[in-house]
Amino acid sequence: MEESHAAFANAFRQDIPPPTAPWAGFPTYNFVGGHNAAETVPVDELIAAVTARLQNEGRTLATYSLESGPQGYRPLRSFLVDRLKQDAGIACTEDEILITSGSLQGMELINAAMLSPGDTVVIEEENYGGVLSRLKRRQAEIAAVPVDHDGMRMDALAETLEALKARGITPKYIYTIPTVQNPTATVMPEDRRREMLRLARQYNVPVFEDDCYANLTWDGERPPAIHALDTDGCVVYIGSFSKSIAPALRVGYVVAPWPVLAQLLPLKTDAGSGAIEQMMLAEYCPAHFDTHVKRQRAVLKDKLDNLIEALSAAFGTTVEFRVPRGGIFLWVRFPEAVDTARLCKAAAEAGIAVNPGPEWSVAGDANRCIRICYANPSKDVVRDGILKLAEVCHATFGVPERSGNISR
Repeated sequence: MEESHAAFANAFRQDIPPPTAPWAGFPTYNFVGGHNAAETVPVDELIAAVTARLQNEGRTLATYSLESGPQGYRPLRSFLVDRLKQDAGIACTEDEILITSGSLQGMELINAAMLSPGDTVVIEEENYGGVLSRLKRRQAEIAAVPVDHDGMRMDALAETLEALKARGITPKYIYTIPTVQNPTATVMPEDRRREMLRLARQYNVPVFEDDCYANLTWDGERPPAIHALDTDGCVVYIGSFSKSIAPALRVGYVVAPWPVLAQLLPLKTDAGSGAIEQMMLAEYCPAHFDTHVKRQRAVLKDKLDNLIEALSAAFGTTVEFRVPRGGIFLWVRFPEAVDTARLCKAAAEAGIAVNPGPEWSVAGDANRCIRICYANPSKDVVRDGILKLAEVCHATFGVPERSGNISR
C-alpha cells in the first residue's frame, strides 16, 4: 500500500474480497457480463418519459420514496401488478412488491434475512455466478442439482432433498432460474414447476424463483411462473428491468407475501432505490413495453444466430451447445483436452473476455465450459472475436485442428 494510504494498512477486514485494479475499459472482444444490445435501448422514448414524469411529479423528489412509501414508486408497482399477471400468471397486489436496486439487491436482502453461516441451500449445478459468489461469502453449504434440457431435474431434486433430510438438514430454500436459465438458457416446463412445488411442500422448503430473463424467450411464450402456481405462499420471486430495458438502470423487484416483505424491508437501509429511474419506467412501460420487448427479442435472436454461425465456422464440431430458447447467453462445452480457465486466461491476453465454466457451475465438468454473452457486441465483432478465440484455443490446446475449421 502506498505510503499516503498507510493508515488503512491494518484497517480493512481480512474476510472481504481482494482489492481490484482501476478499470481500464472493456476488452476489444467483450463476451462477459450481462450487457444487453445497445441498439435496443429506447433512448428517445426514455428521454420523453422522464421529461413528462418530472414535469408532472418532479417536486415529489423532495421526499424520500416519492411519497409512495418504502416499497418503491407506487405507479411502477401498479404497472408490475398488471404485467406479472399478463406475462407470468402471477396474481399479486402493489403491497406485495418491493422495488430494489436491481434484482441483486433483492437477492442480497433474501440472503441476509434467511442465511447464517453453515446453512444449506439447493441450487442448479450450472448457475448464475453472482449466486455462487454470494453464497460463498455467506458461508452457505450448496446442494447442487443437475440440469438437463428442461432445467433442474426433479428426480435429482427429490433425491437431494431426501438425502439432506436423512442428515437432519432442512435447506433454507430451493433457488431456481426456471425461465431462460443462466447460463444454460433452458426453460423449465410447467409439469416440473408443479413437481418442484410438491417437493417444496413435502420437505417444507421455500422456493426462491429468479425470473430476470423471462421476457426474452424468442417466441414470447413461457410457462406460468412457479409463484403463479403456488397456493401456499411458499415462493419468493425476483425480477428485473435490467434485461428487458437496460442493465444500468438498476431497477429490480421482489414479489412475496407481506409477512416475507415485512422481514426484508428493515434490511433495505439505502433510503430507497433510484427515484428517477422508477418514475421513467412507470411512464414509459405501460405504452411501450410490449413493442420494445418484441423488437429486442428479434435483435437478440439475430445475434444468437450470428454467434452460432461463427462458432460453427471457427470450431466446426469441436464444441457442443444447446440452441437457447431465449436470453443473452450461450453455454459452450469443449473437449476434455481444453481447460477453460487456462483458455480464458490466454484469451484475455489477446483482448478476448469470456467466462470460464467454474465461475458459473459447480458441476464436475465445469472446467470444460465457457459462457458467452453475445448481446452487446456487434455481429462483426462477434465473428472476429470467435475466430480469434479459436486461434487462441488451437495455439494453447491444439483444438480445433486447423484443417478446414479456422478460416477468414
